[in-house]
Amino acid sequence: MGDELRRRMETEAIHAGEIHDASGAHIAPIYQTSTYTFKNMQAIEDWAAGETEAYIYSRGGNPARTALADKLATLEGFGIGSAAAEIFGSGMAAISAALMGMARAGDHVVAQQVLYGSADHLISEVLPEYGITSSRFVGLEPEALDRELSQHPNTKVVYLETPANPTMTLIDIAASAEVAHARGARVVVDNTFATPLLQRPLEHGADVVVHSTTKYINGHGTIIGGAVVAADTDLLEESIAPLIRFTGGVPSPFDCWLTNIGLKTLPLRMRQHCVNAAAVAEFLDSHQAVVATHYPGLAGHPQHALAARQMDGFGAMAAFDLGNYEAATRFLDRIELCTLAVSLGNIDTLVEHPASMTHRVLTPEGRAAAGIGDGLIRISVGLEAADDIIADLDQALSD
Repeated sequence: MGDELRRRMETEAIHAGEIHDASGAHIAPIYQTSTYTFKNMQAIEDWAAGETEAYIYSRGGNPARTALADKLATLEGFGIGSAAAEIFGSGMAAISAALMGMARAGDHVVAQQVLYGSADHLISEVLPEYGITSSRFVGLEPEALDRELSQHPNTKVVYLETPANPTMTLIDIAASAEVAHARGARVVVDNTFATPLLQRPLEHGADVVVHSTTKYINGHGTIIGGAVVAADTDLLEESIAPLIRFTGGVPSPFDCWLTNIGLKTLPLRMRQHCVNAAAVAEFLDSHQAVVATHYPGLAGHPQHALAARQMDGFGAMAAFDLGNYEAATRFLDRIELCTLAVSLGNIDTLVEHPASMTHRVLTPEGRAAAGIGDGLIRISVGLEAADDIIADLDQALSD
């Protein structure tokens, strides 16, 4: 498609990958089946020879899964022209497949210090049991990453989250990719917080993007899902995607269908999420009970300039520190409109206490190293009226 005819992301979110079958249904049907039929043995021979395409068994593929993969690949690959995606049964299934598909026993994975709790546990505790060692780099500068890679020449993957969960620290994707590639490693970026509407890591040199589609991609808290997107189709199809068949991290056709429906409104949702989050962050930053507010859109955020350069918006995730566990507990016990729950990216506002919830699996020392104190609160700002969200936070913070 020529540049003059290139459709915008809002259009692609609606139309890319859509299925219009012979029934004439405007919305694609749900292909809720475990297996598929063949007319005869010749049809099987043609498929086996690669002369025709066919669905065989829903663990290997399903039309709803293909449609969702095509749509998400179009959005993540928007800045580079093309990409390929595979959909998994959860974000952790996607992360596991990406790492295990690119690293083998004897290889090494380097990750930033602060990560989503389950990803942290996978990298630090589970993968070493299969011979894949790991280490962390504390600093955010490329020099710190280069030093870490020089100490581990067997590194195959550099794993990043930006913005990071839950501290909202950022990593320079382009600089990290340049350093990693020079050392022979590939870069995987968890883009769950930003979504392809606000940040496209492949455009900045990353090799693979992972998502928990449970979050903003679906947007309504109705499914569990994940995705892996890569610019290198061979890397995805030969090394990562096969793990969905052999380890079984398969999404259901219905979950794929629901996620596809949710993804169509992602541009509209993210626009308002960002507007609301900016207002909430400004309120929190000025409140006397809040020790510190972490939101990339604030001028005082240490990586505000990087966020402005690397992202198309500052997102709807923020964190704020109330100083201690007692203050955090008091606040969380008093919220009314906002909901105390793990997860994020829903249309309603969710708040949680990372040290007790999403990052409970980390040791106290691990949480301290990642900057996750007992007074830290994470907030996923929803689509309610911003004034109503702020009013609820204000009453919960009041003396």
